[in-house]
Amino acid sequence: MTEILPARPVLGAIAIVYHQDQVILVQRKTQPNAGWWGFPGGHVEMGETALQAATRELYEETGVQARAIDYLTNIDVMLRDGEGAVQKQYLLTAVLCAYESGSPVPADDALQACWLPVEGLEDSGLELIDQVAEVARLARHTMRKASDKA
Repeated sequence: MTEILPARPVLGAIAIVYHQDQVILVQRKTQPNAGWWGFPGGHVEMGETALQAATRELYEETGVQARAIDYLTNIDVMLRDGEGAVQKQYLLTAVLCAYESGSPVPADDALQACWLPVEGLEDSGLELIDQVAEVARLARHTMRKASDKA
């Protein structure tokens, strides 16, 4: 007899690379959020930490290498149908990363990948996925605070 498991949230990790007052964003090519801009990221694989997943996904999606510094925040994403019922749920772990090398080049699942200034991100005219600007500002604040202590 096959056991039917209840639907559960999916764990994902996104890489927040803050460098010279900019962050790396990608324009999604596929659903969910095709055409919208967000941080590089994807599913956490079995046996992998969210820190490892974030840097792996960053490299796979953009060719940029970075070092995971720490967990920055978590983002709950719920995709709903027309009547408001949750169809899919994600818990995204935002991982703050230190840039090491490479220039963002979009992989086959992205239309574009580039550095964008944190300042004025929400006024850039880009269709941003929910909370992108807030998380970018949080990364800037966290990195500035860390450099002030150094």
